[in-house]
Parts: sequence; C-alpha cells; structure tokens
Amino acid sequence: MTGNERISNAFNKVKGSAFMPYLPVGYPDLSTSIDLIQALADADADLIEVGVPFSDPLADGPTIQAATQRALAQGVTSSDCIKAVRVLRDRGITTPMLLMGYFNPILAYGIASYTAAAAAAGVDGFIIPDLPADEAGEMEAACKKHGLAMVYLVAPTSTAERLSLAARHSHGFLYLVSVTGITGARSELPPHLADFVTRVRGHTDLPLAVGFGIGTPQQAAAVAQLADGVVVGSALVKLAGGSSPYEDVTELATALAQAAHSA
Repeated sequence: MTGNERISNAFNKVKGSAFMPYLPVGYPDLSTSIDLIQALADADADLIEVGVPFSDPLADGPTIQAATQRALAQGVTSSDCIKAVRVLRDRGITTPMLLMGYFNPILAYGIASYTAAAAAAGVDGFIIPDLPADEAGEMEAACKKHGLAMVYLVAPTSTAERLSLAARHSHGFLYLVSVTGITGARSELPPHLADFVTRVRGHTDLPLAVGFGIGTPQQAAAVAQLADGVVVGSALVKLAGGSSPYEDVTELATALAQAAHSA
C-alpha cells in the first residue's frame, strides 16, 4: 500500500474528524521525541505530522521555533528525522506519518535521494510550507515515483486561482491555515473560519484539515464540526518540553482525539 493510499484510508475510517498532531524530531531530545510521537499514535491520532527542524522556520511561532532550534543545537538532521520514522515503524506504529518541514534541507539532501529514503523508512508524504504547487514539479515527480503524498497549504488570503492550484496538486488532503500568521495556540478561533472552509470546499473533494491556532479540546471540537481534520502542534510541543512530557502529551492528545472524533 502506498503512502497516498494509507492517508486516504485514514480519512475514510475515521469517525468524526481526524486528529492530526505535530511534534518535531529532536525535542526535547532525539530519543524522547520518538517516544512522544509513539505516544501520539497510542493516543488515537489518525495521522501524525513529524516535524523536521530547520534554521529559518518562517511559518512557525515561538514555541515551535524554540523547539526546533534546540533540536538543531543537539545536531538533529534530516536523516535523523527519516530514521525516526523507521524506528517507529519497527515498533509497530501503523499510523500515517508525514514529514513536515521546509524545502532547503530537502534540496541539500537531494530530492530523489530524500524521497527514496523517506519511502523506504515508511514515510507517507510531505507538508512543505515554503514550496508552492507551481514550483514543486521535481518534488511531485519524485513523490509520484514512490506513491507519496504532497500536501499543500492554503490561507484565508489565497485567491480562487491559488486555491484551485493547491487543490489540484494535493494528495490525501488539503491543509487550511486558519489564520494569516504563524503557528501557535490562540485563545479563540478566527471568526471567518467557517466561511473559509466553505470557500475551499468549492474547489475540491479532498478532505480538508485545519491547523494553526488550535490548542484545546474545545477548539478541536469546534473545528471538527467544520473540517475533516484537526491539526494541533504548539500546544503539544509546549508540553513536550515540560517536566512530565510523556504524561502531559498523552493526556492532551487523548482529549484532543476524543474531541475531534466526537464531531
């Protein structure tokens, strides 16, 4: 089964909305981050975004920036992120996993080599915030060779033309950035979110996953009423750096999964 197929199956099987957490590899350290990603799977995550640390994370807020900078300071590389997925697969984790990170490390690694290594490790696809669909021909071709998904992001400011372009090129699902800004938990959801989801639905039949600014079970439940997937990152990353990371991440992830699945 290809990564594309595993992602599609995950959305087809889920009751309610899919819970899609994010954690970066290497935070608070490499070994603990792998255990925490496993905890997300055990807490009933439907898909997992595995963060690839990068030195200039343009879309990330202070929580994720600090976490990925710490990972880089400890020497975590793109190869380590791919190997982390292999470790998790060897432990029996079957949850679809996508590498989420920026394009420069992929270019440095080599697109063909990166996608081949990722596929061999059990990666299902990629989310690359700084790679728009009209510049991704080589990456898409490499993904197609290995059956991997390329997932694109759209924002409330995206024009109809850009929405259509991203929708045509995405596989598995389309990622809706809920706000015009960086990642990070917020006190309330943006008032335009329902209209934004409706507008995007006019361009695609793909599942729609909403991320940025979601941090509580209550917010997850509200988003689950609108979209097919609920993405949570910063709130979990913050707990990963605390004194009881495994227990705290597991507790929040379980509550978020229940909220998403209740829609």
